[in-house]
Amino acid sequence: MGGTVHLTRLAQVVPDVPTFAVDDGFTYEVPEAMADVDVGDIVRVPLGGRRVRGYVTSVTEGTPERALRPIAARSGKQGIFDPALLQTLRWAATHYVAPLSTVLSRCAPPNLPRAAPRNTPAPVPEGRPGPLTGWGTRQVEQGRTRPGYLLSGTPLDAVMSAITPVVQRGKNVIVTAPTVAEASATAAILESTYGTRVRRATSDESASVRTTAWTRLSAPTGAIVVGTREVAFWGRSHLGLAVVLEEGRRAYKSPQTPTYHVRDVLRRRASVERFGLLMTGSVPTTEALSAGVEILRFDRRIWPLVEIVDRTAEDFGSGPIGQRARLAIAAAADRGSIFVLVPRRGGSFRCARCRELRRCPTCDSMLDRSGTCARCDATYPSCLSCGGRRFEALSGGISRTIDDLDRVFPDVVGVVGDRLPITVGTERDLVGLEPVDLVVVIDPDRSLLAPNYRAEEETLRLLARAVLAARPGRGRRALVQTSVPHHPAFAALRSGDPVPYLNGVIEERGRGGFPPVGELIAVETDAGDATALLAEATTDAVLLGPAGEGDRQRWLIQGRDLSRTRIRLRRAVQQLRDGGARVRVDADPLDL
Repeated sequence: MGGTVHLTRLAQVVPDVPTFAVDDGFTYEVPEAMADVDVGDIVRVPLGGRRVRGYVTSVTEGTPERALRPIAARSGKQGIFDPALLQTLRWAATHYVAPLSTVLSRCAPPNLPRAAPRNTPAPVPEGRPGPLTGWGTRQVEQGRTRPGYLLSGTPLDAVMSAITPVVQRGKNVIVTAPTVAEASATAAILESTYGTRVRRATSDESASVRTTAWTRLSAPTGAIVVGTREVAFWGRSHLGLAVVLEEGRRAYKSPQTPTYHVRDVLRRRASVERFGLLMTGSVPTTEALSAGVEILRFDRRIWPLVEIVDRTAEDFGSGPIGQRARLAIAAAADRGSIFVLVPRRGGSFRCARCRELRRCPTCDSMLDRSGTCARCDATYPSCLSCGGRRFEALSGGISRTIDDLDRVFPDVVGVVGDRLPITVGTERDLVGLEPVDLVVVIDPDRSLLAPNYRAEEETLRLLARAVLAARPGRGRRALVQTSVPHHPAFAALRSGDPVPYLNGVIEERGRGGFPPVGELIAVETDAGDATALLAEATTDAVLLGPAGEGDRQRWLIQGRDLSRTRIRLRRAVQQLRDGGARVRVDADPLDL
């Protein structure tokens, strides 16, 4: 008679060590005292001569061929991910060329997770049906439809109408905002309606508060967790909706490894875990549009009326504020408030003789005062139209703009926070800016023509954000002064609808193989010339570089589909790091 086969419970554990070498994990025996260990649990395991933190990625039963070391301890009372979320985490590790352990750690709260809270949450207000009530109901009843994109400048009321049917059915909601200040302001508005169901999870809060917010997502409590990009990896099993406010903002892209984007992580999660995804913004990214989102809109125009002023018709020496803008400010100053936006990328220059904007004839980028192009390094000391050698700076920062305005409007000009009728600021000051009667944008041409394939899209997004600072009402408007008034981005700004323009941008990018049609990966290292090593990993892609940047060099990898390149690149990156080099891989870079 055959003896009874004794099956051993086995766990595959990925040690919390930032190296590709442990991505497959190691097999450990699960002690009988820890028989309930499951996928997503945080454990302590022996590795070499020490104990390290690790994450359980699978649990099976079998008869190992050799004796296995047991798990030493279990940390916390619940796991930080489940098998469905693990699918997205593995995808993120591959897509962003990052060790799996660094991605798994993004799911953990600041403190060790405890049992889910048992207190009864506040009742959900019934309220009147809103514009997205039906959309939100479909998400929770059908287990996800196409991601929705709300084209709107002030979308929170509509967003709440999508949230309410989700939390009424006991499902949880994640709301992400670009910055801590905006997340806190959003949480305050949601708290006024949903009370203690809302939990804040920003860096301003303590570790215990953020851990409590994380714990709320681990049970079907109808919780609403509001945070920045870090919460994109939170929650398991009980999500009904994720909301990305102002999806196009650069803050949603992580600068550290893994260089993930909130939009892409949540889009992947929503597809696998079957929950709803709602993005909002006045100017969607081309990546969101190309993903086939459902466009939701309730207004014919997304932002107020905009006047485009041609600076080439103005006399030399007019300064940062042109004559037409001064007249508009003078008219508005008698009855309201004005905000003047100064681009942060620096000023543009024009010829004193013919007033032609200084632009590179090869790549159409802006030239600096000396005539050097930032993209192709070509130099043109003289005006290409008339040969002139005198040039005027069309903008010069906040101080110069304030001085220029103060000569015409004394004692009423300052920076945001001074509570003066005319305030001057940059993009940073748009966050939390009170509505004004007139918005003036000074010469965004350098941003628009910057040596970056995303420059036009991002400049339009900035202009739309600025224009939306003009409060609704008759006579309230925005004015943009530019030396390239016929640029398609300004036509889109005047129309109040960015989608046709962005579809054209996607088509143009496709011809050059740029995202969202093609793919890009940037690799930076201080290892010296790594061209040969990187070339081995990019046989089915185009390898460009290196380009020097400080003590580092940078390569760009371009191709229609880089999925196989990403896998081979892991080996090259690990080899460089094992040799003592610092390496940063930026998948889907925003800047080239």
